[in-house]
Amino acid sequence: MRLTDPRNLVLTGFMGCGKSAIGREVARRMGRAFVDTDQLIETRTGRSIPDIFARDGEAAFRALEAEICRELGVAQDLVIATGGWTLGTPENRAAIAVNSLVICLRADAVTLIERLGSAEGRPMLADQDWQARLRGLLARRLPVYLSFPLQVNTANLSVGQAADRVLALWETFGPDGAEQLPASLPVTYGEDGYSVLIGDGLLEQAGVLLAAAGRWSGIAVISDQVVEPLYVPQLTAALQRAAQPPCSAAAMGHPISATMPAGEAYKTLETVTQLYATLLAGGLDRGGLILALGGGVVGDVAGFTAATYMRGVALAQLPTTLLAMVDSSVGGKTGVDLPYGKNLVGAFKQPVTVLIDPLVLKTLPDAELRAGMAEVVKAGVIGDPELFARLERGAIADMAWLIHRAVAVKIAVVEADPYERGYRAVLNLGHTFGHAFELLSEYRMRHGEAVAIGMAVAAQLAARLGLCQIETAQRIIGTLQRLGLPTAVPAYPAETIWEAMTHDKKKRDGRLRFVLPHAIGHVAIHDDVPREQVLEVLEMLKEGDRVS
Repeated sequence: MRLTDPRNLVLTGFMGCGKSAIGREVARRMGRAFVDTDQLIETRTGRSIPDIFARDGEAAFRALEAEICRELGVAQDLVIATGGWTLGTPENRAAIAVNSLVICLRADAVTLIERLGSAEGRPMLADQDWQARLRGLLARRLPVYLSFPLQVNTANLSVGQAADRVLALWETFGPDGAEQLPASLPVTYGEDGYSVLIGDGLLEQAGVLLAAAGRWSGIAVISDQVVEPLYVPQLTAALQRAAQPPCSAAAMGHPISATMPAGEAYKTLETVTQLYATLLAGGLDRGGLILALGGGVVGDVAGFTAATYMRGVALAQLPTTLLAMVDSSVGGKTGVDLPYGKNLVGAFKQPVTVLIDPLVLKTLPDAELRAGMAEVVKAGVIGDPELFARLERGAIADMAWLIHRAVAVKIAVVEADPYERGYRAVLNLGHTFGHAFELLSEYRMRHGEAVAIGMAVAAQLAARLGLCQIETAQRIIGTLQRLGLPTAVPAYPAETIWEAMTHDKKKRDGRLRFVLPHAIGHVAIHDDVPREQVLEVLEMLKEGDRVS
């Protein structure tokens, strides 16, 4: 094991995650001194932490933590276990990260309650119903814990197994600055959540990251015939490395490979049935993890398979197209098509993690990359004027930045409405029209292209109804065109397009719902749009994309 990096290895996370026990084991293996910040405070003050809380209050204790963080920030060659909320402030986090690699340990509330057994010695849980207090405290702190790029889920792991995973992350991201840390965007819903990691090279690092995300009895990689030869061998090699020391996650070494035909035409229940057979033949059980490696179709199909196979197994999303990276891989919506329309059968299935590696876009055909930009434009129109302004200028070279901003918009909407009971429908900007165009083309039209045309129609319709300024519609349509996306309505009769839209599952009380822009960064849902106005705009945009 390479141990030449003098930086500290810091373990943080909620109480009961195992920071002290795992930290001591890691320190023993590394031949380093171990520091527990809570014990250090008690030693220096000569008082217990419950006593400090009781007599001086929480603020006094937090001041002591801040002092310790500043001190340890200039130390070297230590393994440090922090208190449960020591790194909860940006100041403490920045101070200790100066010379440290931080790994956050996680576990679910049920596991934490079982490990703690009681609230004794835990002043933050001082309440008659300490279990309810723990759940509430964990939910409030979860966004901060998920914002750490490196995490180890210690549920169902022994101290030794957890130490294996910590050391594997240290090997990958710690010694000699081996790898740059990815960006981490937290997605929270109740007590649960996951992180969206964005960084060049994540496919190479996927093995140790996925091993750290949980203890899996088996792994299955679902991809399609286009992606399989490009990236399944690379991902398989990464998984096999995780089966070796220091990670020693044996189940990662023999992944099941399940390949489906490529294209929207195969986003069907028949394909899912065939995948079930492959998973059963490979021996995947309820403790397994399905990896969705591919574009939006693969993500939707693999996600639905994970949601329904043996009543549900774990899922991780590894998107390989821009469209999947910024949209379909995040938020937990999965599904398949029926002959009557898109995504009419589906389930909500949240992944354990999403790994986005922008480097894989280098093999994406230009047409597919352009199609994916439609979803980036959509994100800007919905909730990020700065993102839209950059797209409007054609400044698209920094793909990681664009992905980060678009994903952040998606996450903000998803967290506000995880199960699409209301507000989340704003993410369907351009989709009511777009799905109709896809259906009428028998899915020969790319999803992103259909959404681009749908956004153009929505923008023109909003301007016609007086919901936005004509200039706003012109900016949206002009930006789509500058990015090489289509904005002209296909040559189907407007009545035929309307009929296709009536199969849209997003109808409410029998009425079509339209997401329309009011300004860049603000859209709203309307279910009272006159049919005649819709038909007029559809006809107008067949005649040269005029905005009037």
